Amino acid sequence: MTHQVPTPASGPFPVALDGRIVFGSDYNPEQWPREVWDQDVALMREAGVNLVTVGVFSWSSLEPAPGERTFAWLDEVLNLLADNGIAVDLATPTASPPPWLGVDHPETLAVTADGVRMSAGSRNQFSPSSRVYRDAALAITRDLAARYASHPAVRMWHVGNEYGQVDHGDEAAREFRIWLRDKYGSIESLNRDWGTAVWSQGYRTFEDVVPPRAAPYVMNPTQAVDFRQFSSDQMLAVYSEQRDAIREAGATQPITTNFMGFFPHVDYWSWAEHVDVIADDQYPDPGDPHSPSDIALVQDLMRSLGGGRPWLLMEQAINAVSWRPHNLPKSRERGLLDSYQAVARGADGICFFQWRQASAGSERHHSSMLPHAGADSEVFRTVCELGAGLARLAPVTGGRVDAPVAMLFDWPSWWAGEEPGGLTTRLRTVEQLTRWYRVLWRAGIAVDIVRPGTDLSGYRAVLAPHSYVIGDDAAETLRAAVAAGATVVVGPYSGVADERGHVLTGRSPARIADLLGASGEEWACLPDGDTALAATDAWPSAPAELTATILGERLRADDAEVLATFGVGHLAGLPAITRRRVGEGSAWYAGAVLGDAALAALLTEALDAAGVAGIVPGKPADVEAVRRGDALFLLNHGDTEATVALATPRRDLLSGEVLEGAAVLAPGQTIVLIEGDTP
Repeated sequence: MTHQVPTPASGPFPVALDGRIVFGSDYNPEQWPREVWDQDVALMREAGVNLVTVGVFSWSSLEPAPGERTFAWLDEVLNLLADNGIAVDLATPTASPPPWLGVDHPETLAVTADGVRMSAGSRNQFSPSSRVYRDAALAITRDLAARYASHPAVRMWHVGNEYGQVDHGDEAAREFRIWLRDKYGSIESLNRDWGTAVWSQGYRTFEDVVPPRAAPYVMNPTQAVDFRQFSSDQMLAVYSEQRDAIREAGATQPITTNFMGFFPHVDYWSWAEHVDVIADDQYPDPGDPHSPSDIALVQDLMRSLGGGRPWLLMEQAINAVSWRPHNLPKSRERGLLDSYQAVARGADGICFFQWRQASAGSERHHSSMLPHAGADSEVFRTVCELGAGLARLAPVTGGRVDAPVAMLFDWPSWWAGEEPGGLTTRLRTVEQLTRWYRVLWRAGIAVDIVRPGTDLSGYRAVLAPHSYVIGDDAAETLRAAVAAGATVVVGPYSGVADERGHVLTGRSPARIADLLGASGEEWACLPDGDTALAATDAWPSAPAELTATILGERLRADDAEVLATFGVGHLAGLPAITRRRVGEGSAWYAGAVLGDAALAALLTEALDAAGVAGIVPGKPADVEAVRRGDALFLLNHGDTEATVALATPRRDLLSGEVLEGAAVLAPGQTIVLIEGDTP
């Protein structure tokens, strides 16, 4: 049977393959003798694999010398896969240039902030600003696309790999100046917005500007944030050139590249509209007890980047990875659970790195679907079990997760909030997001991750754990949400700066102090350990033990109820948590980084006020509950058996059993219930 390339329908490209969940991996046949390929394909069919990514790191195999093309081996691989009904996500091999490119053209190699030029011998050794690199990448991409645009195996195109290359050298300096001219128009405007009167940094011309490089002290923070955005934009330009070359060759399949969750070097909000399918690489640490909730947040981010559409888990590990200092293996149950969790949160494709475990090179100890031990192994049996299970979940493809809660996050605010020269290095944006998110995850409350300034209508609650920058548009959407009856909860050290990273003057958070009904005059780092808080009569359900840590604020309640005050220290007696009611809506402010118990109590109180509750009331805390379309996913992340009461009989898609009265989940088990309403 030959798999045919689907004709794209109008609207977004689907992830699912002919109504089936995509199941597969990276496949690197160039690393193995020809006789191994037939074994691979036979075992792929046994496991239920229906798509593999080919060619990610094959540039030197396809172009061993400048201008030379050796496509014969790739022809054979694609034909073999097509003849066996296995689709291909065909990659441009441009993530890792062959050594000859750097040897012949050292300007293609990236330079660190300390002035060290990278070299070949690893991967990703290129400058996104190098025209020589980009022309070479375009040449191999055009030839690849011309040859395979209509090949029957090709279901998708994969441009590059895990974009994250940052260059501080002269190539980047040239392009950075062009980017700055486009943004600011004049050097006078740049000097004003960068605040270059500080430390005598005024520039006479754009030609005097360089990327942030090693310096005696802290770099200009606005320059640093601009360079981060420039670097993200440069990588997007590299991706877009190759994407456009593929389209120009007549390819009609979806084109994507792989994201990396909350990755600091790429602004994925600015990338999302340029990929046909949101795809992500996820490697939760099996040794981290918080990893199930923390990776769920990443999965919700991917779903949100695509506007709620299904997404693709492009890479994960079936067992141990090889790049942590100490790499714990996954159990069979965890290997299944991680994949089912992604499907629950909107993925229509589950893939791994990689198919056959490498025997040489840097990833020789990175687990794969087919391990060193071969098919007679626990890992491969788990892979086969997963393939069969995903086939049974075909009815959930295309289904969406409806979330009543929005959580604000964007990259420029993250960058600006963690630039050196702030009050503390202990307040980390993504860490606060994960802490707030864990409370909702345990409760079974779905969350969308939302770019500040986005329309918030339709959400019953909006959370801003740490939004260092709150622009005028974001402030207006928060006001509109509260006016429409939503509950808004804002975390500490938010709304500090404008879009340039300049601290806003006046009482903080300046742009939303009126909305919160509380305002501050200074931020204050708290001593090591926990600082006690005291609940007021306005919060009768508060837990007995309330604490804060890291950072507080000297607040006053202008038009808000005080729910808790600082109990000790130089802030003693001053407001720590406030609430302002506005008609049916309300605005809450945490003027300190709250301890876990205090944070959980505050969010629970606020969500109750918003009428937001978990979809399975009374479920065990370790059981994750997600509704996707008509299916209810229950995933037991605990070490003991868990029971969830059912109001009506339900059928489990994975086992085929009809469950009445209760669903009993063994440790690591997933149950996917359909028919009927929420239990």
